[in-house]
Amino acid sequence: RGAAKARGGSAARAHARAAARRVAPRALGGDKRVEHAADNVADLEGILAERDACGVGVVASLKNEASHRVISESLAALGCMEHRGACSADDDSGDGAGIMTQVPWKLLAGWAKEQGLPEPQQGTHGVGMVFLPKNDEERATEFKAIMDKAVKDAGLDVVGWRKVPVDHEVVGKFAADTEPAIEQIIVDGCGLTGDELERKLFEARKLAESAHRAVLKEDEDPRGFYVCTLSGRTIVYKGMLRSVVVGMYFQDLVNTDYETAFSIYHRRFSTNTTPKWPLAQPMRFLGHNGEINTVQGNLNWLAGREASLEHPLWEGREHVLSRVGDPGNSDSANLDRIAEVLVRSGRDPEEAMMICVPEAYRNHPELLEQFPEAKEFYEFYSGAQEAWDGPALMVFSDGKTVGATLDRNGLRPARFWQTADDMVYIASEVGVVQQDPANTVSKGRLGPGQMFSVNLETGVARENAAIKKDVGTKAPYAEWLQSRRSYSDSPWSGEVPEEAEVLKQQTMFGYGAEDVQMVLHEMAANGKEPTFSMGDDIPLAVLSSKPHLLYDYFKQRFAQVTNPPIDPLREGLVMGLDMCLGARGNLLEPSEELCSQVHVDSPVINEAELEQIKADEKLGTVTIPIFFENAGEGSMKKALDDVCAQAEAAVAAGCQLVVLSDKRALDDYSVGEVNIPALLSVGAVHHHLISKGMRASTSIAIETAQAFSTHHMACLVGYGASAICPYLALAICRSWHAAAKTQTMMRRGKVPQVSMDGAQDNYRNGLNAGLKKIISKMGISLLSSYHGAQIFEAYGIGGDALDTGFRGSVSRLRGMSLDD
Repeated sequence: RGAAKARGGSAARAHARAAARRVAPRALGGDKRVEHAADNVADLEGILAERDACGVGVVASLKNEASHRVISESLAALGCMEHRGACSADDDSGDGAGIMTQVPWKLLAGWAKEQGLPEPQQGTHGVGMVFLPKNDEERATEFKAIMDKAVKDAGLDVVGWRKVPVDHEVVGKFAADTEPAIEQIIVDGCGLTGDELERKLFEARKLAESAHRAVLKEDEDPRGFYVCTLSGRTIVYKGMLRSVVVGMYFQDLVNTDYETAFSIYHRRFSTNTTPKWPLAQPMRFLGHNGEINTVQGNLNWLAGREASLEHPLWEGREHVLSRVGDPGNSDSANLDRIAEVLVRSGRDPEEAMMICVPEAYRNHPELLEQFPEAKEFYEFYSGAQEAWDGPALMVFSDGKTVGATLDRNGLRPARFWQTADDMVYIASEVGVVQQDPANTVSKGRLGPGQMFSVNLETGVARENAAIKKDVGTKAPYAEWLQSRRSYSDSPWSGEVPEEAEVLKQQTMFGYGAEDVQMVLHEMAANGKEPTFSMGDDIPLAVLSSKPHLLYDYFKQRFAQVTNPPIDPLREGLVMGLDMCLGARGNLLEPSEELCSQVHVDSPVINEAELEQIKADEKLGTVTIPIFFENAGEGSMKKALDDVCAQAEAAVAAGCQLVVLSDKRALDDYSVGEVNIPALLSVGAVHHHLISKGMRASTSIAIETAQAFSTHHMACLVGYGASAICPYLALAICRSWHAAAKTQTMMRRGKVPQVSMDGAQDNYRNGLNAGLKKIISKMGISLLSSYHGAQIFEAYGIGGDALDTGFRGSVSRLRGMSLDD
């Protein structure tokens, strides 16, 4: 891409940074979808390459009157968004630009007449926009045959194929190297109409994608065949173009017979990637300006829950929902895929976006006063769908509704206005469409978590309060939430262990004197992490001659480029550490079962809370010891396989919480049998259950002496643990408080006066504050979104160790195997 992006690249970066700174006040097993779960584990190295910060907007007629004016204004607005995108070093290949509209039936009718084909009709036909290999006609013909067969297998008929007229001369040199041949497939719905036709067209596209994967050659680009859209309502024209040439390249767009009642336009700025034609936007359902920081975790959870996705509307055809997420696609594309599945399964677009990108509903007086129903809605889904978190402005449409929403922090700008001639506009900024200010009848801006939408069928434009109140009253969420239990704030243990016993366990589990005195004692006394120097001058764990805990081989990632970190102190209102334990249920069909979980305010729980959770009958908790006999090569792998097999069997039997534990009486420890590292155990079970399609059916908790710092907790949560009981660290806090030296220091005022309960509470508070700091560095607000997101880079982990416990993580410096 060269040292810099030409023509607007530097300006785009400046605007993106400025925008980022604006913060406004079934049964398990036997399902074909399980076969794909292991392949769907997200690869962080690929994800790091797919981020963007862009310009987006909407033009819509409240009267739902199709006209070419909408196209003209959209192209003009898109041209004004050039500074929000970027170009390659050839000064002409855009990161991506495009436009979504209604299907141009009038234009297609003229084409059909020329070809002597039956005229495609709105409501009974569908149209697909398809990318095919440009320089391999034989392969393109094969892919078209795949598409034809998929359409027929879905119970529909192919009317014909239409070559989309384009001007190759306006494409930049680099973009031209990968330019596809673009054709449209016209599909007869065979009597189907409305939403059922849309579902059948969705099914046809998914069947075609599956068949295409099956015939891919080893070295073939999987993006050689790509279906931009296949719908009877919407169509997308997009490519690796500069915004000002979209209308020149796609000659349909300047044809006055091209008429639509709405459009979504998008100009892409891909911050860390080599752009690709399929990754240009809008996608099939939305256009996205921003970055989803939790995408790796979101993809892993999608893979884990695919086997549980069911809805009567699919009439047993849920197999087409396989590969909801695609690790090879961008964060925007994957958010689009899950939102599309929700909409095709009967959800309104506004509801789908509220499920995926919830606002900060806690500590929100205005929300509680104006539309408390929304809080119950968000609370209900908090345990079923982790938020797609990160700075984001999303504009969306299913062809019946068009709208926009902001992330919970409001870290992207969005303005909307309505004119006297019943036109509605939404844009990343004002001024993109030239208008007489006197013609504007209302205007506003989206604040954090807010939404604006237009129902094209009724002509009603709704702002945030009306939307949230409507969605929040569609089901008895408050009644269903009564089944959720909480065991937080259980009493702290007062049992003080023998000092010699504590010292033995500290040695066994790798605690150093500095760890105990400078970390644990400090947190017990003051309720916060100790402050260290900025430098980290010790060798990497893999290069050190000293023994290290496994956590030391992992480094936390942090927000970069256009992606702002969050201030956990000043922006604490939008942050949360609460977690839910239990099965996540079927996301497609809301019911009381979906929220029948145990809620905890923090992932760090004490011994009493753990015992109460274990005793919960609905969870059916199973505890699995994590030890192995050190019998030489292969013994660790054998032990991990056994732990994973026990977890799989427990979940198959209905267990909704697997507790991995290294706790046992001191006399029961032996030289020949030692503990499996807690982090490795959690990661191995997490990925094993994902590969079996069982992950959404259970939660993982860890009862361990092998974790005491905020980094340890972050690693365990990041690799799949929902709750952590650091029993040895808590015992050390109690031992510290009971020590005569500590009591003397308290009397002399050298350390704060705290009770034994207060010391343990301080320790947990310190961990909680540290966790908020860690997730905020990555621009993430919710620990539930950080959960399973694996936002780390490994240094010195390689081979089978990486594949077993940390699949999808980046390890640029390979090293230890399981035997090591």
